[in-house]
Amino acid sequence: MDKKDENVVFDPAQQGQQPATEQPAGEQPVSEQPVGEQPTTDVAQTESPTGEEVAGEEVAGEEVAGEELEQSAEDSEPPPPAGFLGNGLWKKVLIGVGILIVLIIVIIMLIPKESGTKQVTLTWWGLWEDRPAIQTLILDFKKTHPNIDVVYEKRSHLDYRDKLVTRTQSSKGPDVFRYHNTWVPMLSEILLPLSADVISPEEFKKVYYPVMQQDLVRNGAIYGIPMMADSLALYVNPELFEAAGVQVPRNWFEYRDVVQKLTVKDAAGKIKTSGGALGTYDNVTHAPDIISLLFVQQGVDMNKFLSTTKQQSEALKFYTAFATDEKTKVWDASLDKSILLFSRGELAMYFGFSWDVFAIQRLNKDLEFKIYPVPELNGKKTTIASYWVEGVSSKSPNQKEALEFMHFLAQKETAEKFYTETSKTRAFGEPYARSDLRESLREYPLVYPFVSQLDDAASSFFASDTHDGETGLNSSLNTYLGTSVRSMTEDADSADSAAENLNKGVFQVFEKYGIQQLQ
Repeated sequence: MDKKDENVVFDPAQQGQQPATEQPAGEQPVSEQPVGEQPTTDVAQTESPTGEEVAGEEVAGEEVAGEELEQSAEDSEPPPPAGFLGNGLWKKVLIGVGILIVLIIVIIMLIPKESGTKQVTLTWWGLWEDRPAIQTLILDFKKTHPNIDVVYEKRSHLDYRDKLVTRTQSSKGPDVFRYHNTWVPMLSEILLPLSADVISPEEFKKVYYPVMQQDLVRNGAIYGIPMMADSLALYVNPELFEAAGVQVPRNWFEYRDVVQKLTVKDAAGKIKTSGGALGTYDNVTHAPDIISLLFVQQGVDMNKFLSTTKQQSEALKFYTAFATDEKTKVWDASLDKSILLFSRGELAMYFGFSWDVFAIQRLNKDLEFKIYPVPELNGKKTTIASYWVEGVSSKSPNQKEALEFMHFLAQKETAEKFYTETSKTRAFGEPYARSDLRESLREYPLVYPFVSQLDDAASSFFASDTHDGETGLNSSLNTYLGTSVRSMTEDADSADSAAENLNKGVFQVFEKYGIQQLQ
């Protein structure tokens, strides 16, 4: 076998071609050139090295070329990052920033938020009801307002209004308090108008009686939520009516006739059993309210009181005749207080409010009595309303929370719960102030008559048992009214003179409390 040529020249034109298939030793490689074509480069006819030597030199050359390429890459490209965060310094910086962000978020979450989470305690001043009857309402409110605590305080009725004003003006008063419907002029400096989210004017008008809209709405603003309502009604003793053979009077003409037949006198003309307690002032329970009833039915507009002297005179004349006219006299100043006589069965008809039911039952639990609407005059069914309202102090530091509580009190479900709770210790609860709950009381004869009249009720500043203090609006006006009645029953003054003197006193009181009279 001939020796292979050791000198081989590399043909650049063949770089992209596939390497020749290794041939057996001693044989020349077969060219891939097409037949008949000459190679483009010349091959020197020199002595070639063996195949092994060529292979070794090619390998060595490739290693050197690889090392040179790798070195060139290392010199021209940046070093690869140390992990996904880069080199060690950047990694530490980014980790530190991440930890700081997490700490800030945790601290923000731990800081108490002022809005909606501040714990607030409201003080609520009430009258008449003990804490257990109120606590159920407070617990219901707490379920939806966990950040608001309500502390109920049952206050004494003695000088209640004076204490309320004094404490409130010194920033020591309650956040929410109960007040009488006639007190709005006296409490104008401490009453906060309710916001529309407590109750809208449209809703208030829809739910509550017209008299409440007249009493509690000023210039479009609502100044309280009534939790109860009451009106003057006629109590009768069925046993005395049956004995006299008469029916319950529906109007004042019937009343004047029936009251004569019910009155029993001894041989000396002294009254033993009276048909009705009218005519005097000091021994007639609720005398201011009864006279107000006659004023209103006679056409006296309480908002134009000072311009209705004639109607006042007629009402005073009718009232006092029951104690001054010897022919029709059924009452006098020597008799005991009218509520006492009625409880003893010595008075056939008595004018009173719903709370008198319990007073009479305490005085005589065996007495049977019934309750009817008041007599009407010339088709006017008007009666007198007297009720209590919950209001918010304008001096309260927690007005937002107090208004939320008022919104709760204005709900129908709250009114129902309040009546239920106050019924647990007596014959009935505080009568509903909401007109949409009136009919639910129809089957209760001792309470329904009081709410059945409220559509036609009016209020009067001449109001009894409001406990507004000696210088209060009600007490001051009642003093002038009592003086006018006594001037007629004791001094025989004319009704016109009594009405004129009454108006002089009323003018002074209205001026003191800034009460504007309509023209």
